[in-house]
Amino acid sequence: MPKRQRVMRMSVEQPLWRALAGYRVLTMLYAVGLFAAAYDHFTRPGLAIAYYCVLCAWTLATLPLVQNAARCATWFLAADLTVALTGILLTPLAVAHERIVANGPTLPSIWTAGSVLAFAIKGGWRWAAVASTLVAAANLVERGSPARDTVHNVVLVWVAAIAIGYVVEVARASERTLARALEIEAATRERERLARDIHDSVLQVLAMVKRRGAALGGEAAELGRLAGEQEVALRTLVSGGMVPAARTCEDPAEGAVVRLVDEEPDGERDGEPDEDRPVDLRSLLAPHATERVSLAEPGAPVTLPSAAARELAAAVGAALDNVRRHAGPDARAWILVEDEPAAVVVTVRDDGPGIPPGRLAQAESEGRLGVALSIRGRMRDIGGTAELISVPGQGTEVELTVPKDATCARGTRGRAEQR
Repeated sequence: MPKRQRVMRMSVEQPLWRALAGYRVLTMLYAVGLFAAAYDHFTRPGLAIAYYCVLCAWTLATLPLVQNAARCATWFLAADLTVALTGILLTPLAVAHERIVANGPTLPSIWTAGSVLAFAIKGGWRWAAVASTLVAAANLVERGSPARDTVHNVVLVWVAAIAIGYVVEVARASERTLARALEIEAATRERERLARDIHDSVLQVLAMVKRRGAALGGEAAELGRLAGEQEVALRTLVSGGMVPAARTCEDPAEGAVVRLVDEEPDGERDGEPDEDRPVDLRSLLAPHATERVSLAEPGAPVTLPSAAARELAAAVGAALDNVRRHAGPDARAWILVEDEPAAVVVTVRDDGPGIPPGRLAQAESEGRLGVALSIRGRMRDIGGTAELISVPGQGTEVELTVPKDATCARGTRGRAEQR
């Protein structure tokens, strides 16, 4: 099936920017409400009205600039802080001195904190420290003396802004780490899928060429030797794999980015992706039945999501390949399909010589990943399990179990990720 690239973006900053936009509007209305309630205390109400007109126009016009970090440019932060500082310094000119002495609010009031928070979200705690220090200096100039309430408010804004800036920096680092982990996981799964396909095709052909060449001798023996060398090299490459290089998002405002490679569905039927379309497992296992392979199945359809059914059938095929390769051409095999209420169980049994103790671990260390990837790896990917029971001289039994709730949950999770 063709491949497609799926991009997942993660950003913990976006809720902060949306909250900041709402905060700016609400504090603008709050500042205007304070002015209306204390109108009699203003010695120059015209100056205050002019400032509030500028404040309202600026707040509403710049709402698109506080949607994300990319739009929140440095010039906007500087201009926004200038509007806040100007309002603080104009307060003594517009408000009666008695109100200032009584620790009355400045013209922008708590709207000023929005400007400082924008610095914190955009540039982290260092930018927040600079902005909050400038606001503190303006407040001290406006008050004329470091009153207790003034110092309290200054320290509160300073600590809150720096704390938020630090949290944003930590969140960004966590996003990048999580994105890297998800990308490595996706690459590992893709590597295992390729390893299974290679094991089921190329490696088996190379192994057969090696054996046949050694048996024929002459030039065929040299060809077999070369095939054996390529088999070892390919097994080493498949078992080692490669970890992709770290990627960064082209647009930091969108947060961390993860690129995953998915199979492109051939189509949808009634809004249902092909990978979740129910398939009768019996139809996929029927081709495995031969004169030496007996298939026992229920009379009713055994339905599973298409992706899970294909992987389960491929695991059965890998188990039968092992029977042919290790139990000999005269060995017989039996496939039993059981449709239980909570799971689908497929058992593959043969009458071969069995597997010696420790042989599977040794084969995996040598790069022979038939059982580890072609059987157990496939079952793990669909939420199932694979159990191997072997007694020397009494054959081998492979029990493949796929819980029905696991396949349903996997399909639902896959659709959610694609959205």
